[in-house]
Amino acid sequence: MASLLQRVKSKMAIFAHRKARGMLDGEYGSVFRGRSLDFDDLRAYVPGDEVRDIDWKASARHGSPLIRRYVAVRRQTVLLLTDTGRNMAAEARSGEVKKDIAVLALGVMGYLAHRHGDVVGLVCGDSSATRSLPAKSGEAHLERLLRHVDSHADLGGAPSSIQTQLDYVAHHIKGRHLIFVVADELAADAATAQLLRRLRAQHEILWLTVRDAELAPSPRTALQDTGTDSYNVADSSLLAWQPATSAAVAAAYAKAAAKRDAGRAAMFRAAGITEGEVAGSGDVITGLFALLERHRRAG
Repeated sequence: MASLLQRVKSKMAIFAHRKARGMLDGEYGSVFRGRSLDFDDLRAYVPGDEVRDIDWKASARHGSPLIRRYVAVRRQTVLLLTDTGRNMAAEARSGEVKKDIAVLALGVMGYLAHRHGDVVGLVCGDSSATRSLPAKSGEAHLERLLRHVDSHADLGGAPSSIQTQLDYVAHHIKGRHLIFVVADELAADAATAQLLRRLRAQHEILWLTVRDAELAPSPRTALQDTGTDSYNVADSSLLAWQPATSAAVAAAYAKAAAKRDAGRAAMFRAAGITEGEVAGSGDVITGLFALLERHRRAG
């Protein structure tokens, strides 16, 4: 059986040939900057220092700018959190299975953590159950985590409910971690917003959304196969493509989707969580880089 981690490495190698080799590593290494470092002492400001590291109260007392210095915690715990309900066995916008995109994204983040000496754990599940695999180091362990996700997300499983996994973390995961979430498109609501704020008070959280397939096939696909209908994997309801080709239906759907996306973005923004999104596996490396960069700038 082909190694899932080897596929991840191959994708990263292709990216490294096109971009600066240390780009992803550098952005990953900046995630814990400031908030997860232990304060050491103060020193005088010198040109080139980060303005955000200035201790303004101490500077006012001293009469000149002072910089806070920190001692880095060498090993962090990275918690991969993902949905393995049947929603993740559906098609993404690219036409790929969402689970395959999730495995790639989780693998890239896990491998970055491994290269930085961090330990990696996993929380995954659906609306019926949540499974937790303890954080460890090593490529063999990371391969087991990816295999677990790959083998549990299928159409015969229970419906998705990422809130169930988030609630599990809130009640069972102690200490401060970097939590990397890969999930289906999440609808905003008050209960989820409150749960995210609670989690963000304890952990660093990065969120990657795998976008849904389009409501209707492309015009070319529709002409080639007029008998192709889709099904909602959550409840097996029919999604006939013919009505979706109506301009009025398409416009109404686009408006509803934009409203849902805006609500989700506002919820994450209010909780202080950086979100990115991908439509397919081809977006994962660049999407993760953009996500890490936005998180660094927001910090």
